[in-house]
Amino acid sequence: MRVMAYQHVFKRKEVKYLINAEQWQGLLGRFTGHMELDAYGKHLISNIYYDTQQWYLARLSLSKPKYKEKIRMRSYGVPTENDKVFLEMKKKYDGIVYKRRTTMPLKQAERFLEHKLRIEQPSQILSEFDYLLTLYPDLRPAMYISYERMAYFCPEDANVRITFDQNILYRTENLALSDGSYGKAILPTGSILMEVKIGGGMPLWLADAFTELKIYPAKYSKFSTGYKNYLSQKTQQNHLTDVSEQLKREEMECIA
Repeated sequence: MRVMAYQHVFKRKEVKYLINAEQWQGLLGRFTGHMELDAYGKHLISNIYYDTQQWYLARLSLSKPKYKEKIRMRSYGVPTENDKVFLEMKKKYDGIVYKRRTTMPLKQAERFLEHKLRIEQPSQILSEFDYLLTLYPDLRPAMYISYERMAYFCPEDANVRITFDQNILYRTENLALSDGSYGKAILPTGSILMEVKIGGGMPLWLADAFTELKIYPAKYSKFSTGYKNYLSQKTQQNHLTDVSEQLKREEMECIA
């Protein structure tokens, strides 16, 4: 499992699009001279999203507030307990995404977020995590999400980055990065999730390409979609349980 070179702090716009294979190929054809595939090619990204017992952060996100935040642990590939992972705080205010992150070994990161480890000499970012752990004392691993990503960067403008995510899987059990990538698919059939990450305005060539290929922004959150699927499954299970109990009661009444 590798650890990539990384930034600690981000401030940017992130716009999402659900595209099909034809649009994807058309867009890649327009990348020549503008965007290059990063050195990692297609790679696996694994995440553990943290939330409260009552799913406060997920429910807040679904309410479409002006401000929302997410807390997650991320790895590139499947880590062992001594591999370094990322601890990330992702906040969105008025359309602008602010992300702050740091690294530590997987086992240490798990203990830190589970309130079982104190860092003696915390950095500024770790101090901010300490504050969040105080703000959400019942924070716990809530959802695993993984996907295969291809990332492109602009050699002439480091503020322009475009990613394509496929095979997005989620689960709400066995919440450990070291358990590997598996779960239920949540991406619409035939779709690819594209994210455009920019520090300022969208490049003109890219805007023209979107117009020609009929590519439009889409409201899509991996975590929120996983949470909605979780709620739907839970509702179905509760309904089946109610029906089963009703049948048992009727059977007992017939016997009586």
